[in-house]
Amino acid sequence: MNFKNFPREIWILALVSLVNRIGAVAVPFLSKYLKDEANLTYSQVGWVMVCFGVGSLFGTFLSGKLSDIFGSYKVMVFSLFTSGLIFISLQYVKTFELLCVSVFALTSIADMYRPAMMLSLNNYVSKDMRLKALSLLRAATNLGFVVGPVLGGFLIVNFGYSALLVVDGATCIIAILIFVLFVREKKLLYKMTFNTANLDKLAPFKDIPFVINWIVALITGYLFFQVFSIMPIYHSEVYKLTEFDSGLFLSFSGIILALFEISVVNFVQRNKIVDLFAIIFGLLLIGFSYVLLFLVHEPWVFWIFMVFISFGNMLTFSFASGFVMNRSHKNLEGYFMSIFQMSYGFAHVFSSKTGLTIIQKYSYDTNWLFNGILAFVAAITTYFVLKLIRKEKEKVDDLITLF
Repeated sequence: MNFKNFPREIWILALVSLVNRIGAVAVPFLSKYLKDEANLTYSQVGWVMVCFGVGSLFGTFLSGKLSDIFGSYKVMVFSLFTSGLIFISLQYVKTFELLCVSVFALTSIADMYRPAMMLSLNNYVSKDMRLKALSLLRAATNLGFVVGPVLGGFLIVNFGYSALLVVDGATCIIAILIFVLFVREKKLLYKMTFNTANLDKLAPFKDIPFVINWIVALITGYLFFQVFSIMPIYHSEVYKLTEFDSGLFLSFSGIILALFEISVVNFVQRNKIVDLFAIIFGLLLIGFSYVLLFLVHEPWVFWIFMVFISFGNMLTFSFASGFVMNRSHKNLEGYFMSIFQMSYGFAHVFSSKTGLTIIQKYSYDTNWLFNGILAFVAAITTYFVLKLIRKEKEKVDDLITLF
């Protein structure tokens, strides 16, 4: 995939994503931190992670609103700088109630970043280059993900969780300083005004394929987020693995994503494979990865699990965002993207709490089997969306023929 024609701003965004992801060392170990360091119960860990999800939900929704009012550039700067400060201060919060409040505040602000970043990206590249730009940003994120988890595990084992939170906060601040120094806010030559009555705020909810894709994205996030929230606890409790071991597995996933994601996206585009077919195949891979955990009870299975879920990740997340971009209405792009990103917020709300509840009442195996079945259901649902899109296209073609 050729990136040489990208403007400097996209490369700076990629660098910011790389630095930020290298420093995002706390999130993969947050649930384990809550259980081991803060001495919370399974139920309390689940509720804190619910606050994590609700904050993410609130932040992603607010991001689009604020981006439309103040501009995506300012929202990005506020989000990363402020969340960096909160990460550093989180080490001093010890009680369950304050942890709930602090984690809610953290994700409310931190998750304003991604929708705003997606909108900033649109300001610097043409529509036909957006997917390639997204692939570059995801490649930078994945490269950072190779280093981040191992660094996180190393910091915990050698310096404790406080060092982990300080590094995470510091890199958020460093990343946004790089952005401010090298990228200037893109000013419109003129601002068009529209009668707000003509902008249908219910448009995303009236778009049935968009709504179903939103549900599928929620399920995808639900399944993938357990890699960060539940897997480190599973590694420790069942196989007595350390945080460094968990970091190695996550870094292995980052290596796979960094090496193959751009090539996979390019292959799908070059062969004109329908985006929704790619999502279906990705969901089947995610489902199979969880079925493997259910069937095999040896530590080596985590390597195979990471291979399948990583390829599933690159086929689902990339093309789901592209689908939303293509269906967004003019002058409501920020609103559509915020509504879509809220699916991942809801996934955070349900993922950890539901998974830990299933584990507490039944077993880890029951949770893995449930996840596998859920992924296969999502794949079938996506095929239904594909059929709806084809019917839409047929109706449009018929109208063109009539005129």
